[in-house]
Amino acid sequence: MDPVIADCCSNSSTNAAAERERSQFAILMEENVLRHQLGDAGVMAGQLGLLLSVMDLPAVSLGVVPFAAARTTWPIETSTVFDDERVHCEPLSVSMKITTPDEVAQYVRAFAAFHQQAVYGAEARALIVRAIDALR
Repeated sequence: MDPVIADCCSNSSTNAAAERERSQFAILMEENVLRHQLGDAGVMAGQLGLLLSVMDLPAVSLGVVPFAAARTTWPIETSTVFDDERVHCEPLSVSMKITTPDEVAQYVRAFAAFHQQAVYGAEARALIVRAIDALR
């Protein structure tokens, strides 16, 4: 299970858990990643099912950028933005921590663009369900 998703689902009673309760998680992904099969059909169905359950958490916003979305920016590498102050970026050969304000701002702008292109709620859920159905 992805550590961020596991963290969202954690029911620990520590101070860290109290901090997580105040946290918000905005997750964006491209529709194509729902279809990348990195395990057998059962593993993939389980992972996609986990996305469906995480969508229901009050602290989580999960958006999917559909194949057919009108693009305003190119897809970028996996990245995580922390409170507009820090970005963890994962290109192929290295993991980077970016803290330079101008560079962080570029990722924040890219996230905002992808956010506008994404679908949420029932539309995102339908894309995930279609990806599960395609495994059968």
